[in-house]
Amino acid sequence: QVQLVESGGGLVQAGGSLRLSCAASGRTFSLLAMGWFRQAPGNKRDFVAGISRSSGATYYADSVQGRFAISRDNAKNTLYLQLNSLEPEDTAVYYCAARTVTSKAVLSTAHEYDYWGQGTQVTVSS
Repeated sequence: QVQLVESGGGLVQAGGSLRLSCAASGRTFSLLAMGWFRQAPGNKRDFVAGISRSSGATYYADSVQGRFAISRDNAKNTLYLQLNSLEPEDTAVYYCAARTVTSKAVLSTAHEYDYWGQGTQVTVSS
């Protein structure tokens, strides 16, 4: 199986930035489609951003388009999420997810992913 460990969360003021990381192990990282999700208290787990196995395609939720950027470094087996212009509404636990695929499509629903990290807390103060 695939093991995923998120890091980089913390407390930041509105307008600030954070960079989240997700370290993967257990499978060849370059064969994984990857994504980021987030869940605030009382809410469902929502899609944030996804990236294809080849890293040639990305997809973002409308709420973060233009503010967040997903990327991957296959040599380091690591997924990243750059969070800019943060707002209090971005406060949530952020999770990375993975699925072994043979296609180069971006996966944008939680049901499509097989593996999940434990999450990292992002808190944005006003």
